[in-house]
Amino acid sequence: MNRLMLPVLAGIGFLAPAFLATAAFAGPTDVTGEWTRSDGNARVRIAPCGSKVCATNVWIKDPSGGEAVGDRLVMTVSAKGDDTLAGTAYDAKRSLTYSMEMKVGPDKLHTRGCVLADMICRTVSWTRAN
Repeated sequence: MNRLMLPVLAGIGFLAPAFLATAAFAGPTDVTGEWTRSDGNARVRIAPCGSKVCATNVWIKDPSGGEAVGDRLVMTVSAKGDDTLAGTAYDAKRSLTYSMEMKVGPDKLHTRGCVLADMICRTVSWTRAN
């Protein structure tokens, strides 16, 4: 996998991922807040940004993989079932758009981001930090 894609797919998955506001903040699919990636290398804040929702890196333990504080994914997703959001995520830093699926639990989040017509995918687990 291309080294430039790894940080993005790991970041939100993805980091970290613009929502339709009603899907992002209603019921069991509420993903707003801070999330810590399962490998312990990143924390993202998922919050509204204009009419979209963004996943922004707020802390990176090891930036050598290309991730940096302030990196942001702008997500457009909608509800796909009771606990799943699906759509796209745009990474302006790398000029890439990912297909995105997010499975949301009260304190857990699993993101799956794919590029190249869903040929290269990565799933990342997150724990709610706040």
